[in-house]
Amino acid sequence: MELQELLIPELKHEVAITEKFLKRIPKDKLDWSPHEKSMTLKELGSHLAEIPSWVIGTMVHDEMTMDKYVPQIKNTVDEMVKTLNATTEEAINSLKVPNEEYNKNWKMIQGGKTIMEMPKYQVLRAVVLNQLPHHRAQLGVYLRLLNQSVPATYGPSADEQQ
Repeated sequence: MELQELLIPELKHEVAITEKFLKRIPKDKLDWSPHEKSMTLKELGSHLAEIPSWVIGTMVHDEMTMDKYVPQIKNTVDEMVKTLNATTEEAINSLKVPNEEYNKNWKMIQGGKTIMEMPKYQVLRAVVLNQLPHHRAQLGVYLRLLNQSVPATYGPSADEQQ
């Protein structure tokens, strides 16, 4: 079995759920955060929207230097959703490779030092794809604190039960 046959449906599934969460962000609360050390809704939503681009970065490049990384903050929910969907299509295409590509090593570098190195498949599974449910759950807490309805994720949410 080709690994892309497992990864592409998973990515599509996670992105569809993430889009529902992004669309629940109140447009008048983008600068809100629950704590001074927490991301704002704008930062968190933008981060979720960019995660599919990490799939591309993992598959197309063999390393990433974090020294010059600057998150691209989106100013509207519509921009976040547009970014999520546009980068997802590119991410899907980047996953359409033979299994051998997933065995190649990938590393993250900061300050000239390797801070992480592992096969691309492991980067995708252990780091990149896990970012979606991790930060989506964080967004769910933000929504709850703002008395917004929380979408269903892997089963019904308290707000969507009938």
